[in-house]
Amino acid sequence: MRFGIDLGGSKIEIAALADDGTIALRHRVPTPHSGYDETIRAIADLILQSEAKLSQRGTVGVAIPGALSLKTGLVKNANSTRLIGHPLDKDLAKAINRPVRVANDANCFTLSEAADGAAAGKEIVFGIIAGTGVGGGICIDGHALTGAHAITGEWGHNPLPGPRLDEIPGPPCYCGKNGCIESWCSGPALEREFGKRSRRKLNASDISEAAVKGDADAIVTIDAWLDRFSRAIASIVNVLDPHAIVVGGGLSNIDVLYREVPARVERYSFTPEGQTPILKNKHGDSSGVRGAAWLWQLGEKSKGLPP
Repeated sequence: MRFGIDLGGSKIEIAALADDGTIALRHRVPTPHSGYDETIRAIADLILQSEAKLSQRGTVGVAIPGALSLKTGLVKNANSTRLIGHPLDKDLAKAINRPVRVANDANCFTLSEAADGAAAGKEIVFGIIAGTGVGGGICIDGHALTGAHAITGEWGHNPLPGPRLDEIPGPPCYCGKNGCIESWCSGPALEREFGKRSRRKLNASDISEAAVKGDADAIVTIDAWLDRFSRAIASIVNVLDPHAIVVGGGLSNIDVLYREVPARVERYSFTPEGQTPILKNKHGDSSGVRGAAWLWQLGEKSKGLPP
């Protein structure tokens, strides 16, 4: 049995994967906001209670909204700031008395979709999580890459490619820079641009729906978002040339993305010879927790995880 944990800002989810990839158990609890030690305890309790319910002990992988530094072994770049500066894998391993593998949540999403999801069987897969932020992960031959600084796939903090004059210098990003892909292509960015144009407040899914119904402001806003998203993806195609790109997160439910973006990416890419498949995820919000469990089945190519 392989247990996967998806550690989010508002919830902690566990899933138990059988050998054939089916989910034998799935449960979630609220993420404690009282401190780091309480978070470790909540995860450990979830694991031990799930094992008791299934009468099986298993391996444990954890998806986090950040990464383990390969230099210090401590969590870094996490939007759940209580995790930063702690050896989460070692602390959890001590609590449950076995090794634990920890990986970035976008890497886990990509691993899940490459293993038996929308991109199953593809050699090079780029996974996109587009929602509150914009993150990414890379899998090659079923292995999630970590990289020299544990930031592989973090394309959301590259500058928006080919900026127009009215896109310079671009909106400020929480990372301290201006004009990042995340500051243009995330859900809050889409909502901001619609609000600037229409002086109305709608969430991203409602903007998409309004565009389908013929709202002029929504149509223009969605078209600009698709163009920026396509430019951003084209830069990935030029560097990585993936066999498939899988999209997750809240914005993955905007259906026009799959109709419009592939042709635009082909136009922006270098000497394209056909469209790169851009696919909606298969496993939805289960991908992160499933990918965490798959860490023990498929491992990782870099030395960012324990053997």
